Amino acid sequence: MVEAVIEFEVVYAAVHRQVLLCETVPAGTTVRMALLKSRVAEAFPELDLADCPVGIFGKVVADPDTRQVQAGDRIEIYRPLLADPKEVRRLRAAKAAEAKARNQ
Repeated sequence: MVEAVIEFEVVYAAVHRQVLLCETVPAGTTVRMALLKSRVAEAFPELDLADCPVGIFGKVVADPDTRQVQAGDRIEIYRPLLADPKEVRRLRAAKAAEAKARNQ
């Protein structure tokens, strides 16, 4: 009997290059296992696929070790943020307020 396979995409954007790979895995494969079997590890050997945060179509997967890959999924591998966006906005607003106060 032929085993059913699932086609999906893996995307990752490093600082200087990005990759989008089309992959296939057997039906029932978890998101984490699909990443470990994908070719993204060859392209980015420094990436820790066993522990990195991932999402599907922009939504974080809470438990990639149990969530199964569905046909057509785009698994996104996320990099850690270098700066907290809320903190950056707060500092920018404070700087703008300070500049406005000086100009009055």
